[in-house]
Amino acid sequence: MGLFDKLAGWLGLKKKEVHVLCIGLDNSGKTTIINKLKPSNAQTQDIVPTIGFSIEKFKTSSLSFTVFDMSGQGRYRNLWEHYYKEGQAIIFVIDSSDKIRMVVAKEELDTLLNHPDVKHRRLPILFFANKMDLRDAVSAVKVSQLLSLENIKDKPWHICASDALKGEGLQEGVDWLQGIFIFFLY
Repeated sequence: MGLFDKLAGWLGLKKKEVHVLCIGLDNSGKTTIINKLKPSNAQTQDIVPTIGFSIEKFKTSSLSFTVFDMSGQGRYRNLWEHYYKEGQAIIFVIDSSDKIRMVVAKEELDTLLNHPDVKHRRLPILFFANKMDLRDAVSAVKVSQLLSLENIKDKPWHICASDALKGEGLQEGVDWLQGIFIFFLY
C-alpha cells in the first residue's frame, strides 16, 4: 500500500469509482485498449469483436474505473445512447489508419455531442488516435483536425496517439483522465 493510499485511508477517503463509456467504430481497438489497461494477470490473450457491450474494470492508485466497452458495429451503435446518462467520462477510439471511415467516426462523434444526455454536461472525453504502428496511420494532430476537435469548447478533452497492441500512449490518456477526476473533482 502506497503512502497516498495510506493517507487516503486515514482521512476516510476511498477510491472514487468512475463509470466510463468506451466507444468508437468497429475494429478501432477499443477492447484491446481496455484489455491492456487491466493488470497483466487479468488480461485476455485472444481479443474478439464485442457484441453489444462488455463491462471491464481496472484501477489506478486513486480511481477505480468501470468501463462499458460498447460495440462499434453499425447495428449496435444505437445502444450507445442508453448509457450516456450513467457515464462520467467517454473514451472515444479512432483507427488512425482508416482514413475512409474517419468521416463516419466524425458523424458518430457529432451525434454523441448533440445527444441531450451529453450536450449540456461537462463530460471529459479522451480520444485515442489508435493504431499508430500502421504505415497508413495519420498523426493525432491530423485526427484531431479531421474530427474538428477544436470545436469542442464545453467539455474537457484530450487526444493521445496510441498503439494498443504495445500499450503505447495508453498511460498518458489514463493519467489525463485521473487528473480530471482528482484535481477538478468531477
